[in-house]
Amino acid sequence: MILNYIWIGFLLIAFVVACVQLLFFGNAQVFSDIVNSTFDSAKNGFEISLGLTGVLALWMGIMKIGERGGVINAFSRLVAPFFIRIFPDIPKDHPAMGTMFMNVAANMLGLDNAATPMGLKAMKEMQEINPDKETASNPMIMFLVLNTSGLTLIPISVMVYRAQLGAANPSDVFLPILLATFFSTIAGLISVAIYQKINLFNKVVMGTLLGMTTFIAGLIFFMSRLPKEDITLYSNFAAAFILLSIIVAFVTMAAVRKINVYETFIEGAKDGFQVAIGIIPYLIAILVAIGMFRASGAMAMLIDGIAWLVGLTGVNTDFVGALPTALMKPLSGSGARGMMVDAMTLHGADSFVGRLTSTIQGSTDTTFYVLAVYFGSVGIKKTRYALTCGLIADFVGIVAAIFIGYLFFY
Repeated sequence: MILNYIWIGFLLIAFVVACVQLLFFGNAQVFSDIVNSTFDSAKNGFEISLGLTGVLALWMGIMKIGERGGVINAFSRLVAPFFIRIFPDIPKDHPAMGTMFMNVAANMLGLDNAATPMGLKAMKEMQEINPDKETASNPMIMFLVLNTSGLTLIPISVMVYRAQLGAANPSDVFLPILLATFFSTIAGLISVAIYQKINLFNKVVMGTLLGMTTFIAGLIFFMSRLPKEDITLYSNFAAAFILLSIIVAFVTMAAVRKINVYETFIEGAKDGFQVAIGIIPYLIAILVAIGMFRASGAMAMLIDGIAWLVGLTGVNTDFVGALPTALMKPLSGSGARGMMVDAMTLHGADSFVGRLTSTIQGSTDTTFYVLAVYFGSVGIKKTRYALTCGLIADFVGIVAAIFIGYLFFY
């Protein structure tokens, strides 16, 4: 239901803003821009889904091999002590536990292409035990918010963009992004736990969170002692090595158990194709609404209004140049990337705005995109409080990124 109101809201706001521009500024071109954006967004949504088809087929095939080979069950047992406490409605040995862990691990390594198929598979497995097939279950909401919070240990894509745009040290945003995304994830976890009355003070949960904090602190310490030019090299190597190791481990375990690896892969790949087809209408719907909102000028007006209000308080407004990325991030991943590239091109990759916008880009994931794709893949229509908690995580991550940006770069 909430997506219905948001979708209508975006369309109405875009139309009203366009009418205001016509009446007060004589800008009739805005209507053509909005109409063109609908076609462009629809095409973009289809192309994204089409691009996902091959990736989904590949990774759902690999995941099927891992499932038949017993690796997924092994991961389930590994994470069970923690996951059964934050996902109490999922049976202890359910395969969704292992799949969710694989998704979270891929996200942490910045492996978006691998994370999405695993996440969609986890959603499908949770849907099987969902008593109301049109309403998001508690585990689905927790899982989605953990995805939208975007905990990332290795922000490869951001560092690659910075390198392409001439940053002297593309990895100088590594530590700020790690800190910002960690705060985002903790905020998302706490907000969902409050809704679902999950006890975060349980010794297993607290121990796991403290362990994660210690690990991230250790990783920060290790990376901070590396030569700056080596951070990107180490990050790329670690992500690629771990990903390849997962594939080899899945295939090897299945072969040892005398599983027909090829036929199993084909079976999983067929499921991936069907999932990709099912995503298309949901993705096009949300991207068209966002595209109209942006093309109408509503996004620019919102940013200008925030800058004016901040200026009235006497607070430093240098961060405002990074706000387009911050406001676009929950709405559109490709739009936020475009805003980041535009900010770095305009201000310079090594400027305060350039570094801050890179930190914001890596601080959280695209909430509306994840919501549309993940819930759309299993036909969920009633999202309950998933969007609220996802936006809380986004807000905390972005605010943290701004404060951390001032601390590191100003």
